[in-house]
Amino acid sequence: MDLASLKQLLDRVAAGNLSVEDASQKLKHLSFEDLDYAHIDHHRSLRKGFPEVIFGLEKTADQIIGIMEKMLIQEKIVLVTRIHSHHAARVISRFPEAVYHEDAKMIVCKKHDSPQQGKGTILVVSAGTSDIPVAKEAYLTAKVMGNKVESVFDVGVSGIHRLFDHKNLIQEASVLVVVAGMEGALPSVVAGMVSRPVIAVPTSVGYGVSLGGLTALFAMLNSCSSNVAVVNIDNGFGAGYMASMINRI
Repeated sequence: MDLASLKQLLDRVAAGNLSVEDASQKLKHLSFEDLDYAHIDHHRSLRKGFPEVIFGLEKTADQIIGIMEKMLIQEKIVLVTRIHSHHAARVISRFPEAVYHEDAKMIVCKKHDSPQQGKGTILVVSAGTSDIPVAKEAYLTAKVMGNKVESVFDVGVSGIHRLFDHKNLIQEASVLVVVAGMEGALPSVVAGMVSRPVIAVPTSVGYGVSLGGLTALFAMLNSCSSNVAVVNIDNGFGAGYMASMINRI
């Protein structure tokens, strides 16, 4: 339950349009709800401005459906990350209004579009085509959190002229999310072009001494561009969430 919904509920009680008993029932699980296999944090929207997000990996389809059923009673939007297509198909059959984004492995279920809360534009940039799934996770997360989001894909340092073709878009962005695997050099390059925060996302794309994304992670942590912050390997969701928080300030 977000702040707007809570105020509407209290206004109905104050106006005599809703009994105290009925309101009490609606607020019964305001803090959290115990489903045995999950403790749903219904209070998160009030604390942080966005509902709890369901991490789909290793959860069964029935568990995801059960959590969503309870969340949608109180929330206007539910986001599921890292969900496999065969589980997503079952979830979509239960919630026809939900949309599965296969490239990002995400489900977005919303009652209506989120109001715009961002102050500017978030730009998501990927170094290679193979980095797009993680970039799309960041893109969708920032989008559903109420931001204007643009994207530029496959403009890595092996053909740096491709990046410069989007110079105006890069310099006009309020926050940038830059996703790269291999040697992880692109965030440093982009950060050197702008006076904005750059959130670097290392991916596990690569082979040999890329070490599952560790090489890209270390390169980003050692960036000589001072406006770079780094999230975990393949954490597009975290990058999109952080970009949204920055863009609201």
